[in-house]
Amino acid sequence: MAVRAIRGATQLDSDDRDHLLASVDELIREVFEQNDVANEDLISMILTATPDLHSEFPALAARQLGIGDVPLLCAQELDIASAMPRVIRVMVHLETAKPRNEIRHVYLRGAAALRRDLAQ
Repeated sequence: MAVRAIRGATQLDSDDRDHLLASVDELIREVFEQNDVANEDLISMILTATPDLHSEFPALAARQLGIGDVPLLCAQELDIASAMPRVIRVMVHLETAKPRNEIRHVYLRGAAALRRDLAQ
């Protein structure tokens, strides 16, 4: 088993609590589905939000998915003038037998423009 990291991001339409939670839920589910991740594979998750998002902690969506015994950390992205607005990013650390080249990073909605080379 190797320790790997999976990246993902999504862009929100607005800073609305329900929309944020639903969008993060969708992002985490998609990361897990595309990479065959089970909760017991998880080591930790880091979730970041751009400075224009205030309505809720993104980690709450992970907790609502039943990810309760895994360290989660929320942080704020750098406030760069040209940065894409309303973006939630995630980095999932896990144990997996998959080689690095089989890891699928997930970029949803407008966030696909952040990494066109990685977006599915």
